[in-house]
Amino acid sequence: MAKVLYITAHPHNETQSYSMAVGKAFIDTYKEVNPGDEVVHLDLYKENIPHIDADVFSGWGKLRSGQEFDQLSAEEKAKVSRLNELNEQFIAADKYVFVTPLWNFSFPPVMKAYLDSVAVAGKTFKYTEKGPIGLLTDKKALHIQARGGFYSEGPAAQMEMGHRYISIMMSFFGVPALEGLFVEGHNAMPDKAQEIKENAIARAKDLAHTF
Repeated sequence: MAKVLYITAHPHNETQSYSMAVGKAFIDTYKEVNPGDEVVHLDLYKENIPHIDADVFSGWGKLRSGQEFDQLSAEEKAKVSRLNELNEQFIAADKYVFVTPLWNFSFPPVMKAYLDSVAVAGKTFKYTEKGPIGLLTDKKALHIQARGGFYSEGPAAQMEMGHRYISIMMSFFGVPALEGLFVEGHNAMPDKAQEIKENAIARAKDLAHTF
């Protein structure tokens, strides 16, 4: 049995968001094909995702200096504990499915905060004399992303930073490859928006059988 983290970063649901609609089609089909797997949905807009701030740095510093966890302030305890929970949950999973829109050439900021929370030296990667090495070499990852315009080729491809960033982070963690499923052009061609959406949903259902 595999454990799948279905990680969504959109304030809207599948009735309003193209990425969420395609993501739902994928994960619903995946559950049908793999009934024994455990799927955990992390809606990042509803989860507590601490930012790495002064409290976090202070709490980490105290722990590294040998202080006990009980000696941390209430704010430090809450944020450090939650970051540990998110990191442990990420490591324990076998597969990751990220669902995001393309906003201002990237993804919603809550996704960056989440990736920061799981990027922990000694847990998801380690430093060596030859540089950093990823520790999650037995995982699989997929990114479902909706793009109102076209960013798969040409000059616009260099402007797309969301999928590229997640791909870099997965590589940094040692994940062998990040698959991408893109829904694009629905804003550029509104007359074909429904067709674009339906085609993406069909591709998502097909991919769910092999992921």
